Amino acid sequence: MRRTAAVDMTWPEGRGGPLLLSGTARDLLTPEAGEARVLATASMSVLLAPDRTVQAIETDPPLARIGELVGARGGGGFRKALQAVAGEIKASGHPLYLLLDDVAGSSLIAGWAWSRWADDWISQEPAGGPKPQGQRSMSGGRDMTDVCTGFAAGSSALMADGGAAPNQNARSVPPLAHPDDPLSWQPLTFHNGPSMRRARRIDVWRDADLLHIDATFQDSASEVTGARTAVHEYALSATARDGVLLAVEAEPRVLPYRECPGAALNMVRVIGMSLEDARSAVLASLPGPLGCTHLNDALRALADVPLLAAALV
Repeated sequence: MRRTAAVDMTWPEGRGGPLLLSGTARDLLTPEAGEARVLATASMSVLLAPDRTVQAIETDPPLARIGELVGARGGGGFRKALQAVAGEIKASGHPLYLLLDDVAGSSLIAGWAWSRWADDWISQEPAGGPKPQGQRSMSGGRDMTDVCTGFAAGSSALMADGGAAPNQNARSVPPLAHPDDPLSWQPLTFHNGPSMRRARRIDVWRDADLLHIDATFQDSASEVTGARTAVHEYALSATARDGVLLAVEAEPRVLPYRECPGAALNMVRVIGMSLEDARSAVLASLPGPLGCTHLNDALRALADVPLLAAALV
């Protein structure tokens, strides 16, 4: 059983204008015998103002109360607002919820796409006025100390004012779809201009009463050449029984700062959690410098595994 989801981020009016999030997701059952079957699909379109406030939002399948999210800001409070209007699909494990849950995180990292297209991509200046290029902070002067493992006190990722250092590690990555497997991913859009993409894959299979999970999480940007470069990428492997996480390992593949991979050492803290509670349990177990924002997001998506496993008959 495979779930794939991708959220593409583009700027219809150019840099500094609204941000468009276009998401698609698909659940694909690949039985040992017989043909693969699509069990569920989902899509969303979300237009955000430059301050990440929702200006317009549409989903497929449609949600009766989705319009209530207009005016919500794609930050920490967005997921609380989302729970109020989409709690039913969250409980059902429908792939649409995974897309909507990513509005907060994907809109936060979208601006990194411009690092592949413009030398002056850090457009927000710290409080107090412009600083020389070498002293600019990616976080616009916000103190990032202890937000995550990568920004733990004393990290090389921190500037003197606590802002995020602009120089980040990144790596070219191949297309998500496997060249020999046309069903490996749903069709993905090629963007000629600056774009960011958050992509997820979750594979689930059974071995007697043991559930195996193989997952990936990637944030990547388009390049002028047509290639893609990732700034965040994790691979996860895990096992579970009766809905409880028994073991989990993370492979940090691409991360922006040298301290970031240290978060993977703390995952023992989530072993024994109920998969259904992953979205809240991960944040409670790996807060601040104990966790990585992107690893936490990869782990939170394990909340969908019980529904995926239910299709394995």
